[in-house]
Amino acid sequence: MSVVMRQPLRPGGAADTQAVAEPRPASGGVRRLSAHAVDAACLRAIARALDGVPMRIELWNGASADASASPAATVRIGDRATLLHLAADPDVAFGEGYRAGRIEVDGDLVGMLAAIVRKQVGAGRRSPALVRALRAARNTLARARRNVAHHYDLGNDFYRLWLDREMVYTCAYFPTPEATLEAAQVAKMDLVARKLALRPGEVVFEAGCGWGSLALHLARQYGVHVRAWNVSHEQTGWARERAAREGLSDRVEFVEDDYRHMTGHCDAFVSVGMLEHVGRPHYAALADTIDRTLDRTGGRGLLHFIGRNAPAPTGRWIARRIFPGTHIPSLGEAVAGVLEPHTLAVVDVENLQPHYARTLAHWLSRFRAVEDEVTRRFGEPFTRMWRLYLAEAQAGFLGGNLQLFQVTFARPTRPALRWTRAELYGEAPTL
Repeated sequence: MSVVMRQPLRPGGAADTQAVAEPRPASGGVRRLSAHAVDAACLRAIARALDGVPMRIELWNGASADASASPAATVRIGDRATLLHLAADPDVAFGEGYRAGRIEVDGDLVGMLAAIVRKQVGAGRRSPALVRALRAARNTLARARRNVAHHYDLGNDFYRLWLDREMVYTCAYFPTPEATLEAAQVAKMDLVARKLALRPGEVVFEAGCGWGSLALHLARQYGVHVRAWNVSHEQTGWARERAAREGLSDRVEFVEDDYRHMTGHCDAFVSVGMLEHVGRPHYAALADTIDRTLDRTGGRGLLHFIGRNAPAPTGRWIARRIFPGTHIPSLGEAVAGVLEPHTLAVVDVENLQPHYARTLAHWLSRFRAVEDEVTRRFGEPFTRMWRLYLAEAQAGFLGGNLQLFQVTFARPTRPALRWTRAELYGEAPTL
């Protein structure tokens, strides 16, 4: 989800369009003058590449350039090595520089990043090399477990600091813009249940269940039985303890295993926030799992996932530091890879993009409020890394690069789930 310009910058290749305020170089030989000339050229190239983004770039030596006439944020670059890295490999360099404190941003970080995203989306260019990279991530069983542990096994106490009380780490649904995050996460779970048209006594399989909130909610509020699979040890342990505490262990089973090992049969299949971690080479395995477990006549399901406008690889900094092995699919990739192989019918598609932007705004605000505690536990680089990740994610949705799709599907012979969509947005049923 990186939002930094991806193409290497080539200083000095075209007429400069931004005025650069450059300090007078000290006397002392050709080498020093050459270094200053390189600094100035890199600065001009970065400002030129980001033309129109409301930002100012300032160097450690006082030189500066504006990318627009009204900068809303100032990016301060702390040393020459960071500047050169930023010019050569902006995707990785911005994240690494910010994480290490060699790049500082004063002002509206999210707004600046969202403006960069809009500029990238407007350009609409994809190189063949980027498209080929889509097939690179192969999440074997062992690698998938390591990837999940990297992010989700940081410790339940870490996520408790800034998530809602239900511990839901996926897009919320805000019935009104003023709804609280807690209310919006419950509303999202009810929306999923209504889209699945659940009836008491039915069996639901969930792939990738997080801390178990959806499974427990469906069992408690809709009278269904749920089996939920997750390879995160920390999350599964938390979910089992909560089920026992709430007296739901007889109706909800949490299985610490990979989705590829799912067994049994269900009336409804649901996956919320897991498809991003499957990897495109493994969509066939997920498709086979759904087909193997879903009831042949009345079966239906829902995929809830972050999506893109068109196929593209995950930014390398995000893949390195935050979500190794992840692939964010386009809607076409998801439908073709997961639903079409077994002729599952698409019943409904909804894009909750603005809801995820608002969810991330809540998360970032909550995270900023507990940064001192996060730093005490994990160190300053970790805190800066997660602040940037949440800001970049919010910017991705605000800028139009990222979408949040909910795709409801069913066996093609199943009767229609509903006549109109009106009932999806009513009140949750009371059992």
